[in-house]
Amino acid sequence: MRKNIMWAVIVVTAALIQTTWLDAIEIAGVVPDLALLLVIYFAVNDGEERAMFTGVLAGIFQDIASEATLGHHVLCLVLIGFTVGRLTTRLITEHPAIKAGLVLAAGLVNGILYTAIGYVQEPGLTALRTIAAVVIPGAFYTALVTPLVFLLLDKPFRRDGTTAGGAS
Repeated sequence: MRKNIMWAVIVVTAALIQTTWLDAIEIAGVVPDLALLLVIYFAVNDGEERAMFTGVLAGIFQDIASEATLGHHVLCLVLIGFTVGRLTTRLITEHPAIKAGLVLAAGLVNGILYTAIGYVQEPGLTALRTIAAVVIPGAFYTALVTPLVFLLLDKPFRRDGTTAGGAS
């Protein structure tokens, strides 16, 4: 019960930071995606169910804070959480490079999916420019902060040195 409450507080806090204060570490108009990092962290350590719940909770906050139609962030994060959660059951995910690679790949897929949904709703959107200028740099920036965020999250959530998706 305590772990679930702590999980909800951390997800809500990260979503609030993502939508308010994260502009302080903006580089060339790009910020790391904390919601995506949490989804990947919980997919690696707890499996797809916790990752999908994380995607719903964080995605709701992102949807409310953005000008997008409600559900865009939720859909993208839930799909990423499920996919990475299923994938990590077949990977050894203890190495930081593997985790950063998962975040990079998930960031690219998340951004492309989000851009594609926006393009379907508004065909005048410059999808390729958005992918090149925002999605790719954002995915790299998010992957760069992965070790720090995962280290901070390991303190309250790590259980006896094992993970759900990989080596012990």
